[in-house]
Amino acid sequence: MHMYSSSVILQPISNTKTLGRFDLRSFRWTHVMIFSIEEINKDPVLLPNVSLGYRILSSCASPTSALRAALALVSGLEEISSTSPCAPAISALIGESGSSQSIPVAGTFGSFQLPIVRNKLYLMVVLKYPTFFRTVSSDYFQAKALAALINHFGWQWIGVIQSDNDYGRSGIMTFTEEVKKFGVCIAFVGKILRTYPMDKILNVVKIIKQSTVKVILAFTTEGDFYPLMTEIVKQNITGIQWLAAYGWITAARPSTPEIFQAFGGTLGFVGQKVSIPDLKPFLTSIKLRDAYNVYKAVYAIAHALHELLFCQPAGEKPVRPCLNISEIQNQFGENIFFDKNGDPPAYYDLINWQLVNGQIKGKPTCCFDCIQCADGTIANSTGATECTPCPQEYWSNDRKDGCFPKTIEFLTYQEPMGIAVTVVSLLGASLSLATMMIFIHYRETPVIKASNSELSCFLLFSLLLCFLCPLTFIGRPTVWTCMLRHTAFAVTFALCISSVLGKTIVVVTAFKATYPGNKAARKFGLAQQRIIVCSCTVMQILICILWLKLNPPFPDMVFRYSNKKIVLECNPGSEVAFYAVLGYIGLLAVICLVLAFLARKLPDNFNEAKFITFSMLIFCSVWITFIPAYISSPGKFTVAVETFAILSSAFGLLICIFAPKCYIIMIKPEKNTKKHIHTFASEWY
Repeated sequence: MHMYSSSVILQPISNTKTLGRFDLRSFRWTHVMIFSIEEINKDPVLLPNVSLGYRILSSCASPTSALRAALALVSGLEEISSTSPCAPAISALIGESGSSQSIPVAGTFGSFQLPIVRNKLYLMVVLKYPTFFRTVSSDYFQAKALAALINHFGWQWIGVIQSDNDYGRSGIMTFTEEVKKFGVCIAFVGKILRTYPMDKILNVVKIIKQSTVKVILAFTTEGDFYPLMTEIVKQNITGIQWLAAYGWITAARPSTPEIFQAFGGTLGFVGQKVSIPDLKPFLTSIKLRDAYNVYKAVYAIAHALHELLFCQPAGEKPVRPCLNISEIQNQFGENIFFDKNGDPPAYYDLINWQLVNGQIKGKPTCCFDCIQCADGTIANSTGATECTPCPQEYWSNDRKDGCFPKTIEFLTYQEPMGIAVTVVSLLGASLSLATMMIFIHYRETPVIKASNSELSCFLLFSLLLCFLCPLTFIGRPTVWTCMLRHTAFAVTFALCISSVLGKTIVVVTAFKATYPGNKAARKFGLAQQRIIVCSCTVMQILICILWLKLNPPFPDMVFRYSNKKIVLECNPGSEVAFYAVLGYIGLLAVICLVLAFLARKLPDNFNEAKFITFSMLIFCSVWITFIPAYISSPGKFTVAVETFAILSSAFGLLICIFAPKCYIIMIKPEKNTKKHIHTFASEWY
């Protein structure tokens, strides 16, 4: 007994008159069907004494051609050549993989209860044709899976390409309903079809190029999409994350290095892959995802025929009466069943297009019409609607997708400015120390005696400390260095100006004696000089103690100078205390300046009033300009301004007061006599 199961309608295969090209996928599916039928015919349990036959006609991917071929099969219009003694009968149709081609076939033959099994996805549920079945899950589930994938990655702004037929329209309709639940916006919907002229394809390309979307779903078949793919590659449109429908994600024709240039990293869902025993010798190097669906379609028909003939599952005892078959078990132990809509359950593998060497082409990215985050803020997740501020110690990179630590800035010994301050400080300290040694060595000479050697040594010692003070301003600020740099500066300059004040008072009292033998100068002796210096210095020390006790200086990170830098500096703690020590030093300097100015025209040519006046003018000028420069200088330049003021004022005192005396002692020793002392001052000026 022989029975012909069906004539099978598939996509175009070798009909070059209407096709124009060879469809390898349909050719492969056809051979899987042939293999399945031959395997069933050899099975002694399934359909014993029954042989299945087949006929294959091409639909040329056309609904009209598909319907014409189907009508020819069932009406017998085409001559059938068979060696079987039994008249051939059409028991079932295995439909075309394309949805548009299957719809008219199902509509025509569903009324006649002719079983139609499709091996490919089709979204529309044909409830009015209960004999219509699918061995691949409905596109309804694929559309939901693609929407879930988009939601998983947080993509909010996407484009869509669809086949301009029932497959594309139905799929996108379901997809749109799903993504709207996640708040996803569809920027455009481009429509393509394999029969469209090139101007329509180019119009879709233009839409893609003008749009700012970075994620596009192509819900099309391979045949419809391939012309657009080649044009996208031709125009070098890259940087797009493509999402693929089942219709082209595993197709062989677009899986080339050339297509990969624009479509690398494509994501899409496909049915689970299954290994079919003994198929490899029959068909070498076959891809088994869609092939297994064909395999299941043939076996579903065979099992249905078996139960129809024998009223029992294959290999089991007869069961009466015969029931509608909705579930079978194949030889792999897999339960194949159909729900009320003729659909199997949905199982998917996620496919990602990769290079042969296994490296993924990029990471999927997407956003709206992206506005770059402001400086200091980032968007570190795809599709973020808000920018996240970086921590205070960090700053955003150029791409605004990550934070990096800000540069730490402070005056160091290694940079040119730090080296310059160090060299000048050590130079001033060396000159002060050398001058002190000269004064000690020549303390018995008339020049030294006339300039009050004890107060001169006090002044030189304080200048030595003043020159060393800027060294505490270099290096990373710490609690101890911050307290030291401010208090050391305050105390050393108070000592310095107190010594100058003592020398000034000595000059004024000495030359204010109106008559010879006046004892006014004697009343201001060494003890009084020491009291002046110590009392003025102790006053500054008390201010510093209160400062350190109440609100001491501390290291601070300053962010206001630069967005990309953190300036480490010493915060004075108490601004009042900081300006109090400056004000006290300024008060001493003004008193010295006034007294020296009043004594500048005293009768004796050799008086130090002119030297002190000039030095105090320099000192006051430096510190008056220091305040606005200190306030306006950014970052480490604040430290540079302060060290410049310290060094400039110290050099002013050292040069103006001691240079004339060292000139006489070292260069003009013949003038270091009582006779020449009285004329030197006028020559120097």
